[in-house]
Amino acid sequence: MTETVASPCATHTETSAESRCCGEIALDIAEHACQVLQNTRVNAEYRHMIVATPAGAASAQPGQFFHLACPPGAAGTSFLRRPMSVYGADPVLRTVEFLYKVQGTGTQGLATMQPGDTLDALGPLGCGFQLPEGTRHVLLVARGAGLATLAPLAARAITLGARVTAVLSARSHAFVMSADRLREAGATVHIVTDEDGSSDPARLEAQLEALHAEAPFDFLSTCGSNRLLMLLQKLGKAWNVAGQTAIEQHMGCGIGSCYACVRPFREQADSDRLTFRRVCCEGPVFDLQETTSW
Repeated sequence: MTETVASPCATHTETSAESRCCGEIALDIAEHACQVLQNTRVNAEYRHMIVATPAGAASAQPGQFFHLACPPGAAGTSFLRRPMSVYGADPVLRTVEFLYKVQGTGTQGLATMQPGDTLDALGPLGCGFQLPEGTRHVLLVARGAGLATLAPLAARAITLGARVTAVLSARSHAFVMSADRLREAGATVHIVTDEDGSSDPARLEAQLEALHAEAPFDFLSTCGSNRLLMLLQKLGKAWNVAGQTAIEQHMGCGIGSCYACVRPFREQADSDRLTFRRVCCEGPVFDLQETTSW
């Protein structure tokens, strides 16, 4: 079953209306009945789900997300959908992947799903990453679920001919995810953890400075940590390098109608004036320097 509804801001369908969030062609939002193909444990906290989708859903772009109707779990029933960033999308195989942390009512319900079950997924939604033309070297710095959001960006950048350096942060090596996936895509991977102190902001900053001196970055991206966001903002200003960040945010509707996901942003990179934007449709990807910490 696929049911389309009008979208005020989504970015990837076939209508003539202009998108208010990205300045691109706005697309109809589709609600898909997706078949679960895999839902396996990655470590003690995270699971990797693969679902079969219609072709349109599998064309999701890096940084976009789906709004999932989660089934009941041991903790009860979640009445609102859960936003889930795209970990991978294959329009040929018609599959979409999610990497998610099992922590609340919604994701506990997702964790119970078995191959053959049907997942109600609304999307793809939101505005994804926009790599500037001619980008040569992309820096990805991510932690936790942010790794899921940035993995497709790495694959896209490499496909376009850019070099990718990925710095993966985690509490310990047991919680490092996506390293092999990124290496197989062609990225250079560095791992930092809390347990050995290598993720300490001062040490990480020194490491990034050294990497930039060796092979300068011309695009920065991050997701999953306020600390990493502030560090990349500092380095981006010092290096005069632009970038984008994907924001994690609780949402109500996911399509820009309810305004439950509004957050403050700088009007411009160097501005002291704030404006308010909806993460679901004007994001979840935003300019690195316009994003405020939380």
